[in-house]
Amino acid sequence: MDSFVSDIENIRKRARQHITDGAVTAANKTDREQVIKVLNEVLATEIVCNLRYRRHYHMADGLYSESVKAEFLQHAQEEQGHAEAVATRIVQLNGAPDFNPVSLSTRSHAEYSEGEDLISMIEEDLVAERIAIETYSEIARWLADRDPTTRRLMEEILQKEEEHAEDLASLIARLPNEKKVTGAGNTATQ
Repeated sequence: MDSFVSDIENIRKRARQHITDGAVTAANKTDREQVIKVLNEVLATEIVCNLRYRRHYHMADGLYSESVKAEFLQHAQEEQGHAEAVATRIVQLNGAPDFNPVSLSTRSHAEYSEGEDLISMIEEDLVAERIAIETYSEIARWLADRDPTTRRLMEEILQKEEEHAEDLASLIARLPNEKKVTGAGNTATQ
């Protein structure tokens, strides 16, 4: 078995020389600016998903809407938590989180699709979760061992997005195959 050997003296020297870099050390082997750009896309994705879930929470109506609304609200809150964690990581990498509402939809991997009824709202959220799962998996593979902290963050968020997708798929399977038209306080069966 190989023994662990580290040049502690040089590590201490580098830590003092680059103290203004904060959490970013020589152990991070990524193009930091590119990682920050990608994380700002993830941030936009999480914000857009949070907003879509919140709209769906408020607009869901009909006989089966209460349990679905609860799911929408829980997912919205978890997406907000993901956004906060990503923004924190961007700052740790000496970047600036981009919360600019003007460019959110263009930076987001997922689209802001409102849906017309309860089933289509769930389907739009499931599509967005599937997009996040695929792109976040790619990001985790891209980071590999060059930035294990950001990779782990992406893997943790990915795990939650997979749970969301499973929740939504289960909702679709449990709901009757009726389309409900939602509006400002009214519901009609198509």
